[in-house]
Amino acid sequence: MTALLELRDIRKSFGPIEILHGVNFALHPGEVHALIGENGAGKSTMMKILGGYLAPSEGQVLLEGQPAPFRSGPEAEAQGVVVIHQEFNLAQDLTVADNIFLGREKGGFFLNHRAQRLAAKALLEQLECGVDPDARIRDLKVSDRQMVEIAKALSRQARVLIMDEPSAVLTHREVDILFRQIDRLRSAGVALLYTSHRLEEISHLADRITVLRDGTVVRQALRGELSEDGMATAMVGRDLSDIYPPRRTPSDEVVLEVQGFSVPPLVQDISFTLRRGEVLGISGLVGAGRSELAEGLVGLRPHSGRIARHGKEIQIRSLIEAERAGLAYLTEDRKERGLLLGKGLRENLTLSTLPRFGTPLISRAKEEAALTQAISDFDIRAPSRAMAAGNLSGGNQQKLLLAKTMLPAPDVVIIDEPTRGIDIGTKSQIYHFIDRLAREGRSVIVISSDMPEILGLSDRVLVMRQGRLAGTLTGEAITDTAVVRLIMGTSDTEAPNPETTQEAAAHV
Repeated sequence: MTALLELRDIRKSFGPIEILHGVNFALHPGEVHALIGENGAGKSTMMKILGGYLAPSEGQVLLEGQPAPFRSGPEAEAQGVVVIHQEFNLAQDLTVADNIFLGREKGGFFLNHRAQRLAAKALLEQLECGVDPDARIRDLKVSDRQMVEIAKALSRQARVLIMDEPSAVLTHREVDILFRQIDRLRSAGVALLYTSHRLEEISHLADRITVLRDGTVVRQALRGELSEDGMATAMVGRDLSDIYPPRRTPSDEVVLEVQGFSVPPLVQDISFTLRRGEVLGISGLVGAGRSELAEGLVGLRPHSGRIARHGKEIQIRSLIEAERAGLAYLTEDRKERGLLLGKGLRENLTLSTLPRFGTPLISRAKEEAALTQAISDFDIRAPSRAMAAGNLSGGNQQKLLLAKTMLPAPDVVIIDEPTRGIDIGTKSQIYHFIDRLAREGRSVIVISSDMPEILGLSDRVLVMRQGRLAGTLTGEAITDTAVVRLIMGTSDTEAPNPETTQEAAAHV
């Protein structure tokens, strides 16, 4: 079958550094082609070349067997090649309808707002998304913004649809809707490229798989030829059977005590303790109040209740007070709230602790020394220390954010979604970083929507349901079934429905 869009012997260099090394890749009509690899393997660069956003240094891009005529993203879209970027490409202050049709507005000299709203409403209904077409993008939650991006792509009548991590922020129900749309597009003869770090999605969707490692294609396979373990091994070049570190034995010493803690109106009456050297997992459905609890504990949200450190009550009304009390928080949103993407590694690492590097004059030498240590301790891989944080891979951004969070040397670390949007090899590294912190005597709270992550890391698990603590699990009692029972509010004597259990586990 003739490829609809193809890369032949593609090389791409940024300055003296070659990122892609002679890549061959083809997208065929009516086929889902999965592109997988670790963060930094070159996937985003490949997709930008396919979508017209980057020109190759060497090689050819072919559309229906002929040299591709586009020299930019808009030119590629005009030829039916549409990209759903991992980073949202939405105008924050415009409405949903205006974003969907931005640059292709309906109407002649006068914009036809009514026609745009109706067309946007139809696209959103197709995605079973209840977002108001007149809502402003900045007022939407992250998953709704992703659905708007998908609706925008569907409106363009694509012949080739390139999807970069489209499911990373979606709930299980929304992922099911996305998959149904992908099946519809495949049946209509659209060529689809799909990337995801969720290997179970790749197994479910892909007709063909290409594995990229360090800018080189290392494996290509058809549906059923690679298991999830086989994909992971091909991606990282080594066996990942020890992805989770061995269990620890935390101390009996209580370092943090929380009683009757509320973050109105989302979190009510939460009480728990945290021991030295413990990894405490917090699980629950999206919207259960997990992140709000964490933000309240470090003073980012108004709260009430008692917090005690080593038995002494403390007041935390800001991140500065949290740092003084030995608490640190790593946000779930590294791109908008964790890092300054346009600044370099050094600036991002030291920004929140500048007084440590001199007052009134900052010592550049001390900052550089701290960055050297962070690069070593957290295995941050960057072609240049001066590069913008936004140009790092997702995994290296997360490592940089972890290094920044740990720079004040906190005793208690709250890590929200530690591996969202990160490949399996880097996940394993971060799991071992967390284990190292616990073995050094620090206490770690991990909030995660990934059930295996909660089960694999936690010494104890708190399960939240509708803003309250549904229960606590310890040791061998930490199982997916037990977590789901608490999530769903099922009594101990009532056997859970297997379908409901699977659904809830996927929503965690």
